[in-house]
Amino acid sequence: MAQAGVSDTATPAGTTVIKSAGRFRWVICALLFAATGLNYVDRQTISFLKPGLLNEYGWSEQDYASIVQWFMLAYAFGYVVFGRVIDKIGAKRGYAIAVVIWTFAHLTAATLGFLPVSWLLVSFMVTQGLLGLGQSGNFPAALKAVAEWFPQRERSLANGIFNAGSNVGAILTPLIVPAVLVAVGPTGWLGATGWQWAFVATGSLSIFWLIVWTLIYQIPRESKSVSPEELAYIESDKPAPVKKVAWLKLMTVKETWAFSLGKLLTDPVWWFYLFWLPSFFLKTYPTQAGSIAGVAAPVILIYVISDIGSVAGGWMSSSMIKAGFSVNRARKLTMLLCALCVLPVGFGMMIFHDMWVMTVIIGIAAAAHQAFSANLYTIPSDTFPQAAVGSVSGIGGTAGAIGGIIMALGVGRALNQHLGGGDLQGYAVIFLVAGVIYLIALLVIHLLTPRLAPAKLVLHQNKG
Repeated sequence: MAQAGVSDTATPAGTTVIKSAGRFRWVICALLFAATGLNYVDRQTISFLKPGLLNEYGWSEQDYASIVQWFMLAYAFGYVVFGRVIDKIGAKRGYAIAVVIWTFAHLTAATLGFLPVSWLLVSFMVTQGLLGLGQSGNFPAALKAVAEWFPQRERSLANGIFNAGSNVGAILTPLIVPAVLVAVGPTGWLGATGWQWAFVATGSLSIFWLIVWTLIYQIPRESKSVSPEELAYIESDKPAPVKKVAWLKLMTVKETWAFSLGKLLTDPVWWFYLFWLPSFFLKTYPTQAGSIAGVAAPVILIYVISDIGSVAGGWMSSSMIKAGFSVNRARKLTMLLCALCVLPVGFGMMIFHDMWVMTVIIGIAAAAHQAFSANLYTIPSDTFPQAAVGSVSGIGGTAGAIGGIIMALGVGRALNQHLGGGDLQGYAVIFLVAGVIYLIALLVIHLLTPRLAPAKLVLHQNKG
C-alpha cells in the first residue's frame, strides 16, 4: 500500500515506484552543490599560485608537495573525526563548523605575506593543514544531508549533483585567481601582493554560504518548507531509527572497507588533477600554454567535461534503479563503464603530444572519476543505517586522504628528483597508474560486497 501523500505505479517487472511530490529537497541539494564548489575554489587556489610562489621564493617541487601533504594529513585526520561528530550533532551544525574552520584558515593564508620569508613555507604548511581540517567536514556533512533528505533511489543523483560542485569550483578558480593576479599586478594593493589578494577573493565567498545554510537547513521533519507529501516521499524507504552504532564495530565489517578501499585507490587520482594539472600543462606544453593564465583554458575545459560526468553518473544508476535494476547491479554497471572510460588517460601521453588532445582525454577521465565517485559515495547510505553514514563516510574519506598523502609524496619526489623535474616521462608514469586504478578499485569493491547488501551490525534501536 502506498504511504499517505504519495502515489505508486507498478513497473513491468512488478515492482512499485513511488512518485515524488514537492521539490524543497532539491534546494538542499543546491546548497550542498554550492558548498562543495566553494570548498574546491579554496583548496585549488594554491595550485594556481604554485608557479609564482616557487619562482618568487625559490621553493622546489618537494617543498610544494610538503604543503600538499600537510593539507592531506589534516584532511585525513579531520575526515574521520568530522564523520563521527556529524553523526552526533547533525549535518547542520557539523557543516557550519567545518566551513568556519576552513574559511578562517584560507583568509589567514592571506596574511602570510607580511611574515619574514624564512617563515613562509612552514606557515603555508600550517594554514593549509588547518584548511584541510575544515574541508574534511564537507563530504561527511553533505552525504549525511543527502541520506536525510533523499530516498535511496535518488541518492546517487543527488550525490552526483552536489559532487558536481567540485567541478564548478575547479572552473571558477582558474577564472578568479589569474584575474586577481593580473589586476593586482607586481606592485600590489595596500601593501599586499597578488597571491595574498587571491586568498581574500576566494575565501570571502564561503561567508555568504554560511549565512544562508544557517537560516535554511533543518531535517525534513522540522522544516516548514517541506509538504506532507514530500516528507512521505523522502521517508518512503527509511528503516527504523537507530540511535547508536559503535565506531569500532564499523571497522570490522567488510562494507566499510569496500567504501574505504575504493576511496584509497581512486581519490589520489583526483588529488593529482587538483594540485598538479596547472603545472603539468605549463611544464609539459610550455609553447602552447605560455603562462599560468594560458593554463586556465584547458583546466576549465577539463572540469566542464567532468561536471557532465558527475551528474550523468548519478543519473545513470538512479535511472536503472527506477527501471527495475537492483541497486547492486545499477551501481556497479555504472562504475564499470566509468572505469573503462578512464583507461585512455593511461596511454594518452604515449600516443598524443598535443595539449588540447590531452586536455580532452583528461577531461573524459575526470568525468568518469566523478561519475564513479557519485556511485561510490552511495555505499555508506546503501549499506548502513543513517546513524552510521557520517562515520563510515569519515572512515572512507580518511582512507582517500591517506591515498592522497602517498600520492603527494610519490609525485613530488618523482618530479623533483627521479624523473627530471616534470618531464614527459615522469607524468606519463603517473597517468598510466591513474588509468588502470579504477578497474582495480571496482574489483576490490565487488569482492568485499558482491551484493551491496545491508551491513551486518548489532544495533541499538531508538524506542522513542
